[in-house]
Amino acid sequence: MISNAMEADVGIPSENYSNTQGVYIYRPADAGKAPGERPPKRRKVAQEPNGSDSNPCPFVPLLDEGETELSVQLRYQTYEKLWSVQEAKIREILDDVDAEVLENVSSFVSTTSPETFRGCIPAALLTVGSNVSSLARLLSRLNDQLSSTGEGGVIVLESGDAPNLKTTLKNIIRTAIINTEGNDGYQSFFTSREGPRLLGYDLDVLGEYVAQKSIKHLVLAFRDSEAFDPGILTDLFFLLSSWLDRIPLTLLFGISTSVELFEGRLPRSSVALLKGRFFELHKASNCVDHIYERIQAESGKFWLGRNLTNVLFEKSSDYFQTPESFCRTVKYAYMSHFFSNPLSVLLAEDIPDELVQVRLCEAIRNVPSFREYCETLLEEGHTRRVRGLLEDGGYLLKQTVQLIESGQQSMHHMFQAVKFIFLLLKDLSIPKKASMSELSIRALSGELRHSPLVEDVLAVFKRLDSSKFEGLVSLIPESAANLPEFWDIRKDLNALLQTHKGPQPLRSAYDNQNSVIGTTIVQQRVKLNKGKANLPEDCLKYTKIVDRAHALLESYFETTLLRPQELPFHEAFLLDMRNPIGGVFAPRPRFAIERALSNPSDYLMYTLHHTEGTLSAMQPPTSILYQLYLESGALVNLHDLWQAFHAVFEREQGDSCDERMTMALFYRAISELRALGMLKHSRKKMDHAAKSAWMGL
Repeated sequence: MISNAMEADVGIPSENYSNTQGVYIYRPADAGKAPGERPPKRRKVAQEPNGSDSNPCPFVPLLDEGETELSVQLRYQTYEKLWSVQEAKIREILDDVDAEVLENVSSFVSTTSPETFRGCIPAALLTVGSNVSSLARLLSRLNDQLSSTGEGGVIVLESGDAPNLKTTLKNIIRTAIINTEGNDGYQSFFTSREGPRLLGYDLDVLGEYVAQKSIKHLVLAFRDSEAFDPGILTDLFFLLSSWLDRIPLTLLFGISTSVELFEGRLPRSSVALLKGRFFELHKASNCVDHIYERIQAESGKFWLGRNLTNVLFEKSSDYFQTPESFCRTVKYAYMSHFFSNPLSVLLAEDIPDELVQVRLCEAIRNVPSFREYCETLLEEGHTRRVRGLLEDGGYLLKQTVQLIESGQQSMHHMFQAVKFIFLLLKDLSIPKKASMSELSIRALSGELRHSPLVEDVLAVFKRLDSSKFEGLVSLIPESAANLPEFWDIRKDLNALLQTHKGPQPLRSAYDNQNSVIGTTIVQQRVKLNKGKANLPEDCLKYTKIVDRAHALLESYFETTLLRPQELPFHEAFLLDMRNPIGGVFAPRPRFAIERALSNPSDYLMYTLHHTEGTLSAMQPPTSILYQLYLESGALVNLHDLWQAFHAVFEREQGDSCDERMTMALFYRAISELRALGMLKHSRKKMDHAAKSAWMGL
């Protein structure tokens, strides 16, 4: 019936219908249009973009959707502004890391020619180790440099771009032309030329392009050179060597292992066609600490806390982490803070008066640091200030902004002190060494203030002679250098050094050279006594200056190396939540699944009563079965498991327990545990199931 209807509509007589026809065309009849008439052309009406939707804010309102649109937009703008500053610092660090190698490689490329290499292909071998991303940055900057001067460009090849020789040549030619002309220029390059049409893998195309654009240097870079087929590389080298007089090629190989291993994979005839230099690019793997130092020490608005810093460097220690991935992790932390914390709007530079709202004031009053601050004010007798903070929203917002600015200044001074300690550890002969990240983690937890490391630094500082002391004075942070006591110390030191005429520097009484060791015999035993030698007047004056500087530094470390969690409203400018950030940086799905099944109360509010550690019918059926599953051995009797599962429901529901419904829940729970890989059929006993996973593995 359907086929006959189709035939009638199409106009094919049923007697002419072939049994071999397998395609039917259905054209429904349209009474308002003649057969064969084309549909009317629809006009494309350009819709004017709405001003509010042209650049929508990706942040959502917080405070139970009670946050104003102005506050949401201000949070997003503050995040973009702060991260753009940090991104510029990161880009500057990476550019400095690559600067030396880029200069050497670009100099090699600009001075190479087939004549200088006696007909061999110029080749640059770069060992990058596991930091392949540094090679991508280097090639991008080299391409920009060659393109801006009009000398040529860089053709980057991956191992997937070279399955065979024809495809490899086609990708080389296409990339070289698209690099400067674009996709449209690549198509027009073939159509606009005169003469017979050339194939896409013909090197005559590349030769004409080089002659037309007057290209002097063309770099062919193999990023993952170890992954290329040696046979394809051999054929490619032989082919390119015959075109060196027309195509000024320079090969660049990114090597993750070593030059010897890379050379051993190629035939000797292929290696004989190459001649060049070896470059090393390993410094980029050590710039993660430098990036963290710049982000934290030079930040003036927002910082990462100790727990989050631990997560960052635990991830770096577990496996190699490129600077780009480290920066993406830090960016995610910044974005998470401004996306989910309504107090982050207070970090904006200009806070309008319209920002005062009831919901924001309630959020400010509910942070733990606000309660601690109010308790401190009450202990000091400032009851009116506490009443104003609790009742007046405008006064609360004004005081909050002032306290946040004061806390930001304290954080800035703390990282200045950390950097000063790091410089002292590097310049002084102290056996204990620590990186900037380790010192920052201790400082963020409040453990650096009274640590043995600071005590050793202060002890060595007292034993410095005048020349070293004068050199370290310039390293003292600005917050300590502006103190009047420090100016007096520096003035007295300069006056003392001007009057001192001896060739040797001044030494304090704490210097080991000014110690005298005496011997006494007590009960036929020699006893060593350590004492101080008689010092000249200049050394005594210098000792007093050292004592004053030591006391000033000790007081400075005591006041600046504070615990950030003690600062009022640190929740606005310090992100220190290990979860959920830690779960995103280093996810552990198995642990999360086991926790959800064994303790569903951590994720679900299924009852008002506290039932943690006990089985309840209010829990999900899969969770109940999993907890019974943990109590069994390697083989589980399914009948016993069903009886225990049914007893949980029967105990709470009594006579109203539906056995059929409970059995359906039981089978569904078994299927879910089997899908999670925790249960499987036992081959030993048909009525048993075997456990295939144990908790905590």
